[in-house]
Amino acid sequence: MMPDTVVDTRSLQDWVGRSEVAEDEAALPIVWRLAALLDRDAMALQRGAPLPEGWHAVFFGPLTPQSQLGPDGHPRKGDFLPPVPLPRRMFAGRRLNFTAPLPIGAALRRTSTIAAITPKTGRSGQMVFVRVEHRIEADGVPVVLEEQDIVYREEATAGVSAGSAAAPEPLPPPLATEPYAPDTVTLFRYSAVTFNGHRIHYDLPYTQCEEHYPALIVNGGLTALKLCELAKRHLPGGRIARLSVRNVRPFFVGRAGLLHCAAGPDGALRLWALDETGQPVAEAEAGGVAA
Repeated sequence: MMPDTVVDTRSLQDWVGRSEVAEDEAALPIVWRLAALLDRDAMALQRGAPLPEGWHAVFFGPLTPQSQLGPDGHPRKGDFLPPVPLPRRMFAGRRLNFTAPLPIGAALRRTSTIAAITPKTGRSGQMVFVRVEHRIEADGVPVVLEEQDIVYREEATAGVSAGSAAAPEPLPPPLATEPYAPDTVTLFRYSAVTFNGHRIHYDLPYTQCEEHYPALIVNGGLTALKLCELAKRHLPGGRIARLSVRNVRPFFVGRAGLLHCAAGPDGALRLWALDETGQPVAEAEAGGVAA
């Protein structure tokens, strides 16, 4: 697609309100694999215990047949997600409310709805944001309400920077700072446990030659999960009631970044993931609840 192609977003509005239902199980072996990835004690998590907040992201992996994947490794557009005629798709952010404990081993049901389709123009050209609302039930009880923002962008051009040149805003005094430098094995294991086929996380020739990034990109979901885990360690009771995460720019594998946690408004926490230059790659806010 040429960068100056006009996207007819009026026809895409017909997709607003479209829904789909998926079913899964909060299977204990998958929970154990995620615990291993996060260096948590897997055996401390047993069937019937509450799933740690944020870990639901490993369920409802895409069941798209191999023959129906697009060239980037994602499911082809035009089934549930609208057929936005822009080639690059990335996860922009999410807002979550954890309304009840999700028992490990429970039967899960997720109802997903296209809530909004919004065209925008940025430094990299045309973009289309698609907001998807998810309602997750465990054994018939609502446990997670989630909004996700997916951004579609024009084809990358060699030599164009993927990140913004804007200076980062000053950060408040930190409660905690942790190193964050995922390697290729970490990316592989996270993509495997979530069944994420996006090639920018494991296929270096594709990432460099087709999307013109300098290195493999760390999964935004992994960064969000690490920020979620950091928040739990600094909220009263170690529980999260709500979490919002916004991806700011790509974070590349092998770079030495930081996770940063600071006091926020009304007892909440502000969180950042910073790259090796001190620029934020993700920003988050987490609010706690008594256990």
